[in-house]
Amino acid sequence: MRVVVQRVRSASVSVNGSVVGSCGKGLLLLVGAHKDDTEKNAEKLADRIAGLRIFGDAEGKMNLSLTDAGADGVLAVSNFTVYGDALKSRRPSFVASAGYEDAQRLFDHFVNALRAKDVKTETGTFGAMMDVQLTNDGPVTLIVDC
Repeated sequence: MRVVVQRVRSASVSVNGSVVGSCGKGLLLLVGAHKDDTEKNAEKLADRIAGLRIFGDAEGKMNLSLTDAGADGVLAVSNFTVYGDALKSRRPSFVASAGYEDAQRLFDHFVNALRAKDVKTETGTFGAMMDVQLTNDGPVTLIVDC
């Protein structure tokens, strides 16, 4: 699985003009599943995100996790395009992305694994066209693969 992680002051996701998920200080996660991923990948990724030391400590060093920093939580948004490949042409290929049913199962497993680690987690609507708004903090953006 792959996640584009953005540290945010706030983020929200809307479907058809209605907010379906949001977070304050925390992480916006754009989550994609690879066609070869398993539930173990989802669990490993959730563990890495929950423990990711991406927030500043008293000295301003990235040394604190979500819970250490007193963050609000995460907003996880399914996004099959994070496995898009535009290396060979100008039109991206998405053949590495998991199919709809597998991707939904893995995304749900990832979200449930985060929640099991007491990480407040809100989501968008799987498979929907979504509008994502955020106020980036830093900016700090990472790509995390598992």
